[in-house]
Amino acid sequence: MFKIKSSCIYEVYENFILINSIYPKNNKNLQMKPTLVIMAAGMASRYGSMKQIQQFGPGGETIMDYSIYDAIKAGFQKVVFIIRKDFAEDFKAIFEPKLKGRIETEYVYQEMDKYLEGYSVPADRVKPWGTSHAILCAKEAVNEPFAVINADDFYGTDGFQKAAYFLSNGWKPDVYAIIGYILANTLSEHGTVSRGVC
Repeated sequence: MFKIKSSCIYEVYENFILINSIYPKNNKNLQMKPTLVIMAAGMASRYGSMKQIQQFGPGGETIMDYSIYDAIKAGFQKVVFIIRKDFAEDFKAIFEPKLKGRIETEYVYQEMDKYLEGYSVPADRVKPWGTSHAILCAKEAVNEPFAVINADDFYGTDGFQKAAYFLSNGWKPDVYAIIGYILANTLSEHGTVSRGVC
């Protein structure tokens, strides 16, 4: 396992945490703890299997398990998973037993024809739409300040602490933030990697 050091810089690389906020409808929302939105609907076509639920830790942990653990420690109160319906049962079977009683969970589906008013899905389109569409699919489930992460990237404790602090103290309706990582600090000391396969 290699260490990743994070730094609040305005550079964006392959690993990112996109931090955003929902405009509060009333003052009560200002007291809410932040929500973690995890984008896990990708098809992992380059990886060759569903890396979102690939277990590699000593107790069968996924990368998401580490992210959620760090998020809970940092003060996040809810996690919203953006997934596809076709693997929803397998996905929930893995995470529900682990998270029950630890953090509130909700699931939303990134469906191809959702929020495409005036447009149609190309006949040969198989892969889900991108990041913006995924987040849009979660809008009904998120009523708090929130951070968005990829399911298959490792961010480290420091990233979640910075995100939680910003979302609890520094955000405003017109203020957003992104936590970037210095590329040199994300590289493995054990040689090259190929899309997460060490």
